[in-house]
Amino acid sequence: MYQAKEQRYDNMIYRNLGKSGLKVSAISLGLWHNFGNTTPLTNQKEILFDAFDHGITYFDLANNYGPEPGSAEENFGKILHEDLAPYRDEMVISSKAGYTMWPGPYGDWGSKKYLTASIDQSLKRTGLDYFDIFYHHRPDPNTPIEETAQALDLLVRQGKALYIGISNYQAEQTQEIAEIFEDLGTPFIVHQPRYNMFDRWIEDGLTDVLAEKEVGAVVFSPLAQGRLTDRYLNGIPKDSRANRSDSPFLDVQRVEETITIANQLNEIAKKRDQSLAQMALAWNLRQPTVSSVIVGASRTQQLEDNIKALDNLEFSDEELKQFDTILDGVEFK
Repeated sequence: MYQAKEQRYDNMIYRNLGKSGLKVSAISLGLWHNFGNTTPLTNQKEILFDAFDHGITYFDLANNYGPEPGSAEENFGKILHEDLAPYRDEMVISSKAGYTMWPGPYGDWGSKKYLTASIDQSLKRTGLDYFDIFYHHRPDPNTPIEETAQALDLLVRQGKALYIGISNYQAEQTQEIAEIFEDLGTPFIVHQPRYNMFDRWIEDGLTDVLAEKEVGAVVFSPLAQGRLTDRYLNGIPKDSRANRSDSPFLDVQRVEETITIANQLNEIAKKRDQSLAQMALAWNLRQPTVSSVIVGASRTQQLEDNIKALDNLEFSDEELKQFDTILDGVEFK
């Protein structure tokens, strides 16, 4: 039976999500590709236990995470109830809904019917009584934003979620739904956008909205699918994910166009006594509205290396100027 380390909280940093009283670990664990049915459960346990032993308390799921969709929630639920149940109240567990989960007009997007059915399915798969945070995964162009907001508010009032978040919303959409949540009295505390050195779109208005509304950000893809690590500094390894045809977010062309810039950034990382990945994570956390960065991991050493980013979160003005010069005009998704 797993027993957590007593010193697990000694070195982690915890930050409030916006103006709420909920603190999350500055590094959080995303349970996406490496927690589906293609990864042995023993590997998943090893990573989850190591994360918790190092003070990571925020674990991020979605109804479609796998593969297959739903399997990440099922696997996490199994591990939680077999090994982590005594620590449930020390964990922030989130899930999301907004992408396709079943056939027909009610298995996608952001209608009240879809969101209500989705959270019930997710709670059943995980075996949880409630989620600490439940997100709408993406805005729905065909459902009134008021309906989506009211549905999320209802989930809180039903006791199925403690807090509400959104993901992938643009600045204007975030402003609109935030004002609806204010009128409803909904505990809307977090936005989950993509953000990294190659993709700084949130700085063009969204961070201003989050600051104004006192909403925190938990960012995903902080390492640009591995392009901000040492994995591709010297080219594209044959066994890398970029060389696989089944990777929709990473390919040879996307890597090749960022190698030169990544090497320039790596020179700054060396002077900071950090890896490129550690510096990239620290750079994300420099943003005042960012409470946590979500990392993925296929092995414990990778996770522990990422956590070491917290050893040096300070940047000099000169370093920030160098970043701006290197990244001027850069936008790689």
